[in-house]
Amino acid sequence: MSGFIEGENRQQSTLFPERVDDYIDEDSPVRVIDYFIDKLDISGLGFKAEPAITGRPGYHPRTMLKIYVYGYLNQVHSSRRLEREAQRNVELMWLTGRLAPDFKTIADFRKDNGEAIRLVCREFVMLCRKLNLLTDTLVAIDGSKFKAVNNRDKNFTKAKMKRRLAEVEASIARYLSELDAADAAAPAEESWSLKEKISALEEEMDRLKKLEVRMLEAPDEQLSLTDPDARSMKSRGAGIVGYNVQTAVDTSHHLIVAHEVTNAPVDRRLLHKMAMQAKTALDVDALKVVADQGYYSGEELLACEQSNIVSFIAKIDTAAKRAKGEFPRSAFRYIPDDDEYECPAGERLIYRFTSTEKDKEIRRYWSSACAGCPIKSACTPSKQRRVSRWVHEEVIEAAEHRLNQHPGMMNIRRATVEHPFGTLKAWMGSTHFLTKTLDRVSTEMGLHVLAYNMKRVINLLGTKAVLEAI
Repeated sequence: MSGFIEGENRQQSTLFPERVDDYIDEDSPVRVIDYFIDKLDISGLGFKAEPAITGRPGYHPRTMLKIYVYGYLNQVHSSRRLEREAQRNVELMWLTGRLAPDFKTIADFRKDNGEAIRLVCREFVMLCRKLNLLTDTLVAIDGSKFKAVNNRDKNFTKAKMKRRLAEVEASIARYLSELDAADAAAPAEESWSLKEKISALEEEMDRLKKLEVRMLEAPDEQLSLTDPDARSMKSRGAGIVGYNVQTAVDTSHHLIVAHEVTNAPVDRRLLHKMAMQAKTALDVDALKVVADQGYYSGEELLACEQSNIVSFIAKIDTAAKRAKGEFPRSAFRYIPDDDEYECPAGERLIYRFTSTEKDKEIRRYWSSACAGCPIKSACTPSKQRRVSRWVHEEVIEAAEHRLNQHPGMMNIRRATVEHPFGTLKAWMGSTHFLTKTLDRVSTEMGLHVLAYNMKRVINLLGTKAVLEAI
């Protein structure tokens, strides 16, 4: 006797074999996947639910969708790894009825059903809303940069192309000078080696010139060779080639209400778009959103107000006057009744004229008393200090006042929206996305968001409660 617990004999046959269901715990998340997908209207979402009349029958979309949702819920994203898991993973065998599609079939399903897969993510958000897990008052909006399947050396911008061309030209010049010196000393072998290097650099120069033409033809004058939709972006002070993923996160349970994959390098023009997606997902008439300074834009604030969306965004202080030690624009108080500004010296800046800049109507104000002002040196070196005011400036002022009244909003934003991004990036690993092009990356992100929301709901309510709710 060994004194240890011993396993069963692998060669022992049984009269009544165990059911596969006996291996799956009652509280296993895989039961939620199975029940949720079985209840979906597959054909209504756009999946092809009818088998082909001719040829070998294919796998049902429910089966393929279960494989993917299970994989992303367990950080198995590769189609080849999913193929292996379907052959050896007991939970996946239970989920698919012991079906094991090959990796090409698995990969093609994700490629061919992108929009339908993304709608499944929206269906789960609707389920969360029915479970009263989503607040209908406040969401936090943020974006994060995710790496694409595109090496930085295979992405070209105008600045990068200029630098690469200069480096090649400098190398050619250096080798030419070395070749002149070698010819003078007359070692044939060294001259031959240098000529080969110069020839290779000239070929590289021709390649870069052709790529430059393609790059300049692009709308944003940027070219990515591996993933044509990926873009060079700044992320935490460094540059990456990837995508800007936007999310709107519920502040009560940190569930992702809406998301979108973009290749916009900055967030400035995305506030209203994401707020409207969140408003639609929550099915509310009015909504409050909080976002960081990266979203600050007068036009976006105005669009939100016109859509009955109340925004809380910190204002960016870009005043060059403050850096020079001069009075910033905030030192000039606007008087609405008179449509005038009052300067720190107590003088009035009156309205002069209206101009249009970048499709914005700007009103101009200044005073005639600047020449004799005793504190003019602390205000402006020009003839008079001029103040500009957008015709919808009251929207910006109202937003600034709201944030001053609720200073804790930025803490709520940070505590809400940073958590999902951190979790998703930890699940995805250092490579982030595995697919290419914006459409397919959006599908991949939809599966990640669905897995995140599903795991979050299971952790909040428990498996049995979720099954009962479905």
